[in-house]
Amino acid sequence: MSDGYDVLLRDGGIAHVRPLRPTDREALHALVDRSSARSAYLRFFTGGRNTAHAYMDEITGAGYRGHALVATVRDELVAVAEYIPATGDEDGRDGDGRRDTADLAILLDDAVQGNGLGTLLLEHVAIDAAANGVRDLVADVLPENQTMIRVLRDLGLVTARHTGDGTVRVDLDSSPTPELQAVVEARDHVAGRASLTRVLAPRSVAVIGAGRDPDGVGHRVLRNLLDGGFAGPLHPVNPKADQVAGLTCYPAMAEVPGEVDLAVVAVPPEHVLEVARDCAAAHVAGLVVVTSGFAEAGRRDAEGELLRVCRSAGMRLVGPNCLGVVNTAARLNASFLPHAPARGRVALMSQSGAVGAALLERLDVSSFVSVGNKADVSGNDLLEFWEDDEDTDVIALYLESFGNPRKFARIARRVTTRKPVLLVKSGRSGAGDRAVRSHTAAAATPDVAVDALVRAAGVIRLDSVHELIDTARLLAAQPLPRGRRVAIVGNSGGPEAMAADACERHGLVVPGLPDGLVRARSAAAVGNPVDLTADALADEIGAAVATLAVADEVDAVLVVYTPPFGSGLAETRRAVAAATRDADKPVLACVTGHDGLIDGRVPSYAYPEQAVEALAQAVRYAEWRARSAGASAGVKTVAGGVPATVSTTAATALADTASATEVRAAAREIVRAELTARPGGGWLPPAAAGRLLACYGVDLVESAEVTGADAAAEAAARMGLPAVVKAIGPVHKSDVGGVRLGLGSPEEVRRAYEEMAERIGPEMTGATVQRMLPPGVEIIVGGVNYPAFGPLVMVGMGGVTAELLADQSFRVPPLTTDEAVEMIRELRCSPLLYGYRGAAPAAVPTLAEQVVRIGRLLEDLPEVAELDLNPVIVTTDAAVTVDVRIRVTPCDPQPSPLLRRLR
Repeated sequence: MSDGYDVLLRDGGIAHVRPLRPTDREALHALVDRSSARSAYLRFFTGGRNTAHAYMDEITGAGYRGHALVATVRDELVAVAEYIPATGDEDGRDGDGRRDTADLAILLDDAVQGNGLGTLLLEHVAIDAAANGVRDLVADVLPENQTMIRVLRDLGLVTARHTGDGTVRVDLDSSPTPELQAVVEARDHVAGRASLTRVLAPRSVAVIGAGRDPDGVGHRVLRNLLDGGFAGPLHPVNPKADQVAGLTCYPAMAEVPGEVDLAVVAVPPEHVLEVARDCAAAHVAGLVVVTSGFAEAGRRDAEGELLRVCRSAGMRLVGPNCLGVVNTAARLNASFLPHAPARGRVALMSQSGAVGAALLERLDVSSFVSVGNKADVSGNDLLEFWEDDEDTDVIALYLESFGNPRKFARIARRVTTRKPVLLVKSGRSGAGDRAVRSHTAAAATPDVAVDALVRAAGVIRLDSVHELIDTARLLAAQPLPRGRRVAIVGNSGGPEAMAADACERHGLVVPGLPDGLVRARSAAAVGNPVDLTADALADEIGAAVATLAVADEVDAVLVVYTPPFGSGLAETRRAVAAATRDADKPVLACVTGHDGLIDGRVPSYAYPEQAVEALAQAVRYAEWRARSAGASAGVKTVAGGVPATVSTTAATALADTASATEVRAAAREIVRAELTARPGGGWLPPAAAGRLLACYGVDLVESAEVTGADAAAEAAARMGLPAVVKAIGPVHKSDVGGVRLGLGSPEEVRRAYEEMAERIGPEMTGATVQRMLPPGVEIIVGGVNYPAFGPLVMVGMGGVTAELLADQSFRVPPLTTDEAVEMIRELRCSPLLYGYRGAAPAAVPTLAEQVVRIGRLLEDLPEVAELDLNPVIVTTDAAVTVDVRIRVTPCDPQPSPLLRRLR
C-alpha cells in the first residue's frame, strides 16, 4: 500500500489515502496552519498550534513508533489519522492492565469536515490495527467535542465510554463485526451513488470537440442532447467555431460560464489529456471520453495518466472508447447512438459499444452506460447507483471482464434482494491462468468460478444477448411468479405442446386444471395446455386468460397464439391486454413470429421455447429471493437501506471465536512452515496435508508414510488388514499403477511396494499405507483459490472417473450445511447417496459438514491453491477421506473486504 489508493467520500468526491511519509512534514505544517484554533484545541487540548506544529515534527521523525495514514484531496494533504501502540510492561500489558492497546487520534482540515473523510480514515486505521494485532483502540476526547464522540460511537466497532480528568475516553474493539460490515457497506453505497449522480443526472453538460460537421462524433453527441430535450445548459466547446447547432461555442472549458457537471470529450486521442486537465481546473464532476486510441490500442500509459488526472481532481471517468451515457428519465442522451433509446424500466451497462447499441434496439431503458475500456466507472459503481434508482426495476450487464469480482459479488448479493440483475459475460471458454494438475482445478475453470460467484449473489447469468432481452422484458413488465405451476392457453396445439415440453425441461410444472375452470366450445381441449382450436375468437382467448390469471391452481399464464387465425393479430392482442390488466401473476405470450410487448405490459415471444426460458429464469430468481428474504428475516437496516447483516453466511464469515482463531493460527503455521521450506510452493507431503485437514476436523483415514517395503509391511500389520498402499510422488497415482488395494497379508504389502517402486522409478519417493475401508460411495470434495475470484468449493462423483464423468457442483464459501446438502443433491450421482435400489442411505449430513469445513479452510488460507479429497468414502455412518492432495503457493494478501477503496 506504499502508493496508497483512492476512496470515495460521502459527497461523491475522491480522496487519496496512503501511509504517512517523512517527506510529508511541510504539508502537515501547512495543514496545521489552515486548521482553526478550535480544531487544534480539540485535537491537542493545550498549546494550540505550537503543540500541533511540534507534534508534526515528531511524527515525521525517525523515532515515531505509530502507524499513520494521510489523505489528500486534489493533491493537497487534508487529514492525518494514527494509532500508537502502548509501550507495555514485560508481560505485554500497558499501565492500565490492558493488552494489545493503542492510542487513536485524527486531525482533519476544516474545509473537508462533514464529507465522511474522518470516518473513513478511522475505519482504515482500525482495520490496519486489527491486522497488526492491536485489539483495543483508545481515543481521549474533550467533552465538548461531541462530533468526534458521535463519529467514534457510530463507527461500527464495539465501544465503551469512560469519563474522568476532564476528558471522555472512548475504547474501541478493532475486531471485525457484522455491524461494521453493514455500516461500511452503507457508507460505501452512499458515496458511490453520490459520485455518479452528477454523471447520470447532470444539471449541465459540455461537449468538447463538438463541430459543425453533422457526421462528427462531437456534433452527434450535441445533436442527441438537443433532440432528446435535455433541460439544463448545453455548452459546445471548440476553439474553431463560434456557434454549433445554434448554441454559443466556447474556445476552452475555462471560458464556459457557470458550473459544469458532465463533460463529454470527443477530441483526437492526443488532445484528451490536455482537455482532461482543463476540465479538472474547471471543477467538472464527471468525464465521458468517447475517444478511442487508449489501452485497446496499446496506449495503457496514456489511459493510466488520464485516470490519474481524473482521480486527482475528483472526477469520475466513463470510458475511454465508449458510446456515452443515457438517462431517459432525465432526458439525457449524451451519446453518439444513431437512434434515441426508448424510455423503460431496465438499466443497461455494456462493455461493448456494438452489443450495447444492439440491445438498445430491442430494450426500453431507464438509463444506459457504455463503459468502454472501463478505466474507472464499472459495473460495481453502476450497481450502487441503480440499486436506489426509482426509475429502474431491472439491471442488465454485458461484461467482458471483471475488475473486482469479489466486490461485485458483495454488492450484487445485496442488490438482487430488491431488483433482478442480469448478466451476459463473454469469454466462457479458455483455460485457467496458471498450471493446475488436480481434478478440482481441472474442472474449476475461471468461467466456472464466475458461475459460482454470480449464483451465490443471486445474479441471473445468461448465455446470449437474446436471452438477456427476453428475460429483461419479462422481469421489467410482470410480477414475479409465486411458484412453478404454468397454465398454457391458446389456439394452436402444436406450439402449446412445444411450450409444455419446454416447461418440463426447465423444471416448470404444467398441472391438470379442475373440470369446468375454463369454458370453451365443445371442440376445445380444456385440460392443460388449454387448446381453444384455431377457430377461437379473440374474446374467447381473452376470457380463458382472464380466468386463469386469477386461478389459485397456477402461478403463471402463457398465452400461445398463431396468427392470423381466429379474430386476427390485432384483435387478439387487444383481448389479451384487456384480460391481464389487473393480473397479479406473470402473464406472457408466444405470438408466433412476433417479438415485443403487448400494450406495453405483456412480453411476447416469437417461439414457445423463448417464452418458457424467460419464465424459468424468473421462477428461479423468485425462489432465490424468497430464500434470501427468509435468511435475512428480522435483520435491521442502517443508513442507506443496506442490511445490517448481509446474510447468515456473511455473519459466519466475520465470527471470530477463540476456537476459530486458534484453528486458523495452527493451520497458517503449517502453511507458513511449508512455504518457508519451499518458497515457490508445491504439493504438501501427505503428513502435512493430514495435519492441515485435522485442524478443521476433516476425517482422514489412519495413514503411515513409509520409505521401504519392510516398513510398509510392518505398518500394515500394525494398523490392520486388509491394507492399501499408495505411492508418494506422482500426482495421479492410479494412472501409473501407484495404488494397490485389498492386500491381505504383510507379504502382499511388501511385494506391492517393491513392484510399485520398480514400475514408477525415482518419481516415487515413498508410500502411504492405510487400512482398507468398507465399501461406500466414492465422492470427491475439492477446492481452488483464484487470486481474483477467491475460493471455490467443489463436490462431485469421485474416484478415477472424476474428470471423465464431470458430475460436479460448485459454490463460493462460506457455506451453510444446508447449502452443502443442496450441492450434493445437484449431482447426477446423488441417488447413490440416498438409498438407490434399496441400498441403505449414506451419511449425507456428515459429508455436507466436511464440505463446509473445506470451505472454511479455503477461506482462511488463500495460499491453498488447489485441493482434492478423492475419494471420500461415504458409508451409512461416516464420510472418511482416504486420499488428499493439497498444493500451496505464495500469494499476496487480499485487502480486507471492509476497506473502502476504488479499484
